[in-house]
Amino acid sequence: MLIMMRPDAFGEEIETVHRKLAEIKVEVIPVSGERQIVFAITGGMGDAELESIATHPGIEKVMRVRQPYKMASRTFQPADTVITIGNCQIGGGHKLIIAGPCSVESEQQMVDTAKLVKQHGATMLRGGAYKPRSSPYSFQGSGEEGLKMLAQAREVSGLPFVTEVMDEETFDLIEEYADLIQIGTRNMQNFSLLKRAGKSRKPILLKRGMSATLEEFLMAAEYILAGGNSNIILCERGIRTFDNYTRNTLDISIIPAVKEVCHLPIIVDPSHACGKWSMVEPLAKAAMAVGADGLMIEVHPQPEKALCDGDQSLKPEKFGNLMVSVRKIMAAM
Repeated sequence: MLIMMRPDAFGEEIETVHRKLAEIKVEVIPVSGERQIVFAITGGMGDAELESIATHPGIEKVMRVRQPYKMASRTFQPADTVITIGNCQIGGGHKLIIAGPCSVESEQQMVDTAKLVKQHGATMLRGGAYKPRSSPYSFQGSGEEGLKMLAQAREVSGLPFVTEVMDEETFDLIEEYADLIQIGTRNMQNFSLLKRAGKSRKPILLKRGMSATLEEFLMAAEYILAGGNSNIILCERGIRTFDNYTRNTLDISIIPAVKEVCHLPIIVDPSHACGKWSMVEPLAKAAMAVGADGLMIEVHPQPEKALCDGDQSLKPEKFGNLMVSVRKIMAAM
């Protein structure tokens, strides 16, 4: 259940409602959003108790939400969330195309790549400054120097950028530089990191865990929403199945499923889904055809020399060919 206070509710009215809820002995989570205070209620509340609470001054409306994810559900917000990042938007019909290398390697690499992907139609740059790798001996990223390189590429190209945060210790630093902060698949259920993201002033890109159900995915988003940050972009990047021909299995069905039950925008990362550059284009086109709000594509000027994920990276000219097809699909949709 959700109790939404009016945006102009007095502090005394909010405190009174909070106190009354405590007396009923239900679990109450106050959520301080940009616009208003929302009380998320778990536990049983009878009709008489609900009626007595609903009549208090300062309450805008009371909503029963059956799904465990309350604020992420369309019951809470029927309309699509629209998020503005720099000079681009996503959600409600607006599409976001993110492109760039898996890892930041040099300033020249990032500047050149930013110019090329923008030329072909990308609206945001990507690049990893801190890299979660399966092997401790693999390249782990260039840290703050990588963030500075991304900032320089943004300055030259005008493209906002997204980069991944791995832990709470580096969150403040990444928040200072990035336009969009990514929480990767391995951290989808890092609840302390999700809570920190809920306090952030920056929008969050939340990737689906490699074995996460739809409900688990949206519950992770709920942690961020409950913290007061409503600017969340979901990302499908493939799930782990029995097959090993591709890196992961792209779950196309989750896109319309999310659209049915959730108001948050969702994009697709076909590069990580397949792990093979030759399959990126057909998967990207399929994602846009079923209603994805955007794409995240790995692009590298010289994939054969990439320090990370070269096998799944497109060369800039191949990314350009992909964008020609994507524009046609977007126009048709």
